[in-house]
Amino acid sequence: MHGTALLPAFRDGGYPAKGLPMNTPSPLIASLYVALGGGTGAVLRYQVGRQMTHWLGPNMAFPWPTLAVNVTGSLAMGLLAGYLARHGHGGEHWRLLLGVGLLGGYTTFSSFSLEAMLLIERHQLGLAFAYAASSVLAGIAALWVGLATMRTVG
Repeated sequence: MHGTALLPAFRDGGYPAKGLPMNTPSPLIASLYVALGGGTGAVLRYQVGRQMTHWLGPNMAFPWPTLAVNVTGSLAMGLLAGYLARHGHGGEHWRLLLGVGLLGGYTTFSSFSLEAMLLIERHQLGLAFAYAASSVLAGIAALWVGLATMRTVG
């Protein structure tokens, strides 16, 4: 079986590794793209958590805000990766701004690890397992959906 058989191919049969080459900006410009995106992503992550906590209440047993951020961030990364693989022109700038910066600041796997450990320390092993498994599996599935979506659009 081919190594990329589980990934949905683009209409032309290509896969992300066969994307167009990207131009690399200078280290200073690259850092500015990452900083701008990272700050924006961090604010978005904070706002999502704040709004979900307001909606669900501060005493929720399951860390829904972090799960929502990880899954939507994975979906966005799949869409971005699929887009950049198909349309490489200017892609390195977008990868730095959106992939490394915005989504790096938005997604929260360090928070995920902390919250999973807190559930374990509270002896809520079932919730910890459900949280870890659903974060990883839903994140991977959402990334696949994002890639598949971008591979089917003309």
